[in-house]
Amino acid sequence: MTEKVTTLYQAIGGDPAVRALTRRFYELMDRLPEASNVRAVHPPSLQESEEKFYEYMSGYLGGPPLYTDKRGHPRLRSRHFVAEIGPVERDEWLLCFRRALDETIATQALRDLIWAPVERLAYHMQNKEQP
Repeated sequence: MTEKVTTLYQAIGGDPAVRALTRRFYELMDRLPEASNVRAVHPPSLQESEEKFYEYMSGYLGGPPLYTDKRGHPRLRSRHFVAEIGPVERDEWLLCFRRALDETIATQALRDLIWAPVERLAYHMQNKEQP
């Protein structure tokens, strides 16, 4: 007997859903005044950041491992040391992600499954305390 395993990637709609989520996330970061601190730690163009986040989220949600295939192990915390991420930046990042998630993923149960580990990851990425 073979069991069919459905990944979060498949459950949310695959590549188009991951693209929509990551695109909306960066649109919000770029436009929301309440995300100005997290926006400030990013480069002027968010295009490359969006692409990397899309690649990462694809594999993270159980889809193709685009990020690791292209760039190797994510080493997220060490790759983010170039940006000072304090509680304000972390919370603004989470605000953008929460809104993007709510706007692009139709099912509350799926949003909940994605949110909890992403929220923990955001706390893990914090690398400074606010002055």
